[in-house]
Amino acid sequence: MNQSEARRPWTFAGVCVMVPALTLMVFNLADPVIRLLPWYAATYLLIGACIFAPTGRFPSLRQAVAFLLPGVLLVPLALTNVGWWCGAWLLGLPAWGLLLTRWTPENPLPAVRVLKFLGLLLLGMTIFTFNNIIYPVPSLGLFLLPIIPLVRLADPEYWVRPLQAAVEVLLAVTAVVIAFTIPTPEGSWSSPWIYAGGAATAGLMIAWWARGLPRRSPANAPP
Repeated sequence: MNQSEARRPWTFAGVCVMVPALTLMVFNLADPVIRLLPWYAATYLLIGACIFAPTGRFPSLRQAVAFLLPGVLLVPLALTNVGWWCGAWLLGLPAWGLLLTRWTPENPLPAVRVLKFLGLLLLGMTIFTFNNIIYPVPSLGLFLLPIIPLVRLADPEYWVRPLQAAVEVLLAVTAVVIAFTIPTPEGSWSSPWIYAGGAATAGLMIAWWARGLPRRSPANAPP
């Protein structure tokens, strides 16, 4: 295993942070939205740490701006009761951060790739919003969270990154536990774990797509 392989972003860990955080925020929407913003900011920064810290490099200015700016611009929409779009953006944030880690002057981020990401984000938002109607299929994604890192333990290359393995297993199990310990509000016709499952399915889907993309655009690939 080369050094670049060892320094990949922890995208899966970012998804595991997003799932319980988004579920907790959704089931506290009765509170003024302003009270959710510190949790939103903390989740945003934690996901950013999962993506950029393992690479061993500080993000460039344009990477940092591209990562933070969408979340900042969505805050006024939440504060004006247009909708909780900040939370919806979190579904794709781990994958968005992964795309940005590959955005360098030598390797531009193609517009087509951004459009594909936005299309998948829209699909993920649909899954998260309406999965309670087509339950239980999308919600089963919640149970994939602890399974994925445990399956990856069979890969010898995963064992040489013990910190990543331990963090991912811990975060995945914690996400499932939190999803089942959040009390269902009186009168709610959907349980928190169902929403958590929708978030997990959407987040994993977008992250899986982003992780499978080539690290270099064809125009910049070596001959």
